[in-house]
Amino acid sequence: MENVVLIIHLLLALGLIAVVLLQRSEGGGLGMGGGGGGGAVSGRAAATALSRLTWILAIAFICTSITLTIMAAQKSAGASVTDRLAVPQTEDQGDTPAAPLGSDLLPPSEGDNAPLVPSAD
Repeated sequence: MENVVLIIHLLLALGLIAVVLLQRSEGGGLGMGGGGGGGAVSGRAAATALSRLTWILAIAFICTSITLTIMAAQKSAGASVTDRLAVPQTEDQGDTPAAPLGSDLLPPSEGDNAPLVPSAD
């Protein structure tokens, strides 16, 4: 069922893109430039067939979006990301290596045979 709604959603998206690209331009980019006498704010009474089709496709697109969201929420109900990230605790801790001692991390002292800097001779 989810695949059917997803295919309808994609077809609506492509149809909405096509209908919007077919409509007449009202002016330049970002509403600037010399548009004709009629615009989005003008008092034209009748909507064209393309604008009505745009509204119908947009409403159907939003409905399929909400439907897909509800389906995904029902599918993942009760599942948490932290549940999947939890590492199971093992009782046998004998495999893990011990942490190094603090004295192992210090540089060698003067009494050690290994020099800190190689000699130049």
